[in-house]
Amino acid sequence: MTTPPIALASASPRRRDLLGQIGIKPVAIIPADIDEKPHRREPPSCYALRMAHEKALAAALSDDIKPSVMVLAGDTVVAVGRRILPKAETEDQARSCLALLSGRRHRVYGGITLRLADGRIRSRLVTSSVIFKRLHCDEIDAYLATGDWRGKAGGYAIQGPAAAYIRHIEGSYSNIVGLSLYDVTALLATLR
Repeated sequence: MTTPPIALASASPRRRDLLGQIGIKPVAIIPADIDEKPHRREPPSCYALRMAHEKALAAALSDDIKPSVMVLAGDTVVAVGRRILPKAETEDQARSCLALLSGRRHRVYGGITLRLADGRIRSRLVTSSVIFKRLHCDEIDAYLATGDWRGKAGGYAIQGPAAAYIRHIEGSYSNIVGLSLYDVTALLATLR
């Protein structure tokens, strides 16, 4: 895929690797430093879109971005109902997330924003559904011991050892990993 130059508004190696799968190598990596706290009563889907939008706008203001470069931002939100799960930073947070996800369906919302070089914005919301098997305490302990949960929305990464606990998914797998490649490609196709 031939695309105009794109900067990625994310430090996530997963998003960078995903883009590489479709032949996109960002010309710059500009992690956006924004307040990521959800607004009161903000639905998870709205939060995911807002975060992607704010990250794209913040990165576009960077001195490292040339006027001809587009900015791509994504945000991944794991939610059970209206409850937004954190990006697990502690083992207790991860354990709490896994206990909540155990044996039930949850949604993964992916907000994607593409800020064009002329300042126009294109956004998409992607929703995937994931069902975890019922997890026993020893399975949660084993997963926590891997450390794979650190910094991951909902306390897990589908592309790692947690894949053994996932019974079913609906929707975009790459969205669950961190960025829907289908939707990024579709956004870029609208530029032609």
